[in-house]
Amino acid sequence: MNIFLLGYMGSGKSHIGKQLAEDLGYKFTDLDEEIEIQEKANIPEIFESKGEVFFRKMERHMLEKVLKSDSSSVISLGGGTPCYGNNMEIIKESPTATTIYLKLKVENLTRRLFSEKDHRPLISHLDSPEKLEEFIRKHLFERGFYYNQSEHIINCDSKSPEEIISEIKTRLG
Repeated sequence: MNIFLLGYMGSGKSHIGKQLAEDLGYKFTDLDEEIEIQEKANIPEIFESKGEVFFRKMERHMLEKVLKSDSSSVISLGGGTPCYGNNMEIIKESPTATTIYLKLKVENLTRRLFSEKDHRPLISHLDSPEKLEEFIRKHLFERGFYYNQSEHIINCDSKSPEEIISEIKTRLG
């Protein structure tokens, strides 16, 4: 089984994914980290030097690689991964894939992301919490169509990582 964690940046996909994989005895894959390893650069550097289109192509390549893998894995997708091309469609068509949307309110995402915005190319230019909140609200509206196609939607507001992981494990049976 491959468990795909979806959600907006800052929703906890990597943090939750690592712990969930450890608990289940699965391999953990962070799609963004895999791209950074292959490109020998971090995401902001890739965006700056090669652009978002190149990044999205790399993201698709890594997604296809993960889908072909035989090992049971927890995969943390980039926030935009399910929204580009037919990425969500090919994930859902995989007989071994389960999708989980880690959902948070805009206010909680804004609070989490404002302090780390300089490390995130899509939001690094936003200079106030109000502008960031407006950006997130718009983005979530656009991406909600894809995120909400997940088999499981976990409301992560006011829950500890342990509570979120427990809920995921319960839903997976």
